[in-house]
Amino acid sequence: MRFFVSLAFASAVLAAAISLPTHAQAKTRILTNCFWPPQHYMCTQVLPTWGEWVEEATDGRVSIQIPPKSLASPPEQWGSVEKGIADAAVQFNGFVANRVTGPLVAMNPFVASADAPAMSEALWDTYQKFFADEYKGVHALSMWVITPAEVYSQNDTPINSIDDLKSRKIWALPGTVANLMKKIGVGVVAGPAVQANEVISRGVVDGHIGLSPVSIAAFQLGPYTKSMTQFKTRIYSTSFSFVINEKKWAEISPEDQAAITAVSGPKFGRMAAQFWVNGDKAALAKFKSEWDIKVYDADPAFEAALTEASKFLTAGWIKRATDKGIDGQAAYDFYVDRVSALSKL
Repeated sequence: MRFFVSLAFASAVLAAAISLPTHAQAKTRILTNCFWPPQHYMCTQVLPTWGEWVEEATDGRVSIQIPPKSLASPPEQWGSVEKGIADAAVQFNGFVANRVTGPLVAMNPFVASADAPAMSEALWDTYQKFFADEYKGVHALSMWVITPAEVYSQNDTPINSIDDLKSRKIWALPGTVANLMKKIGVGVVAGPAVQANEVISRGVVDGHIGLSPVSIAAFQLGPYTKSMTQFKTRIYSTSFSFVINEKKWAEISPEDQAAITAVSGPKFGRMAAQFWVNGDKAALAKFKSEWDIKVYDADPAFEAALTEASKFLTAGWIKRATDKGIDGQAAYDFYVDRVSALSKL
């Protein structure tokens, strides 16, 4: 008798489960990697906020999970998504220049503004118009641009001319800014941002270029920095892509794909970029209150000279883009115009 009661109960439970709404039965989880330290706002606020948007937009049918530590090194984020180690991840575009050229338009010299959300929307618009087909093996969810780099002096004399630069030994972020410094004859020590403190704090160099104010604070460079020179059109910025595995994306229904797309793209890009803007504001307050770092506007002649010297980098990007079937000049012009139109800072 107990067997039949148990069987009847099990049958009733099964019938109830079958009658549940479809979204309650089939929940998709997106394993979303974060390569920053676990306490960084990308891991604690930006990606979790996107996860809340996704879950709400899909009525709970899709959720995200962020691992407690990164599943791959920063250069391997795209590869980890392709291999299915993670379902989605953020990739610094400088590490995948062999895969994509289009999003590097935002990393050309003298195309940046202080308005990172505006740059992020401009990059997404440029992506959709000119190089949406460039992403292979992954589906692009969003992309964004962080606050721009500035030029810093480590002695009492600000850097405000080409001659000032040439008189210094400069730490520079590899790529655009390091190549520009070498082009004009500056002695350069290039290295990743995470190693900047080791070089700068030891007095190996007497100036540095390539970091935004929030990075000066994050890498504890304030005590070694005396002044910052900022340009009207900022010298350089960095772009990121947020990608998801193509097979994982295909598992999601068209309805939920549309819902996720609506909360990704420029909405996510602007939200992520705003965290860098907020970080810069907090760092600039410390420049004044804690480190007495002076802020100078660049002499127009200095900006003009650097802009002229940097043209070979822009020409190189346009050629690489054109060689890949992108209208490089049109994409460059479109991005610059969109940044100008959207920027409010």
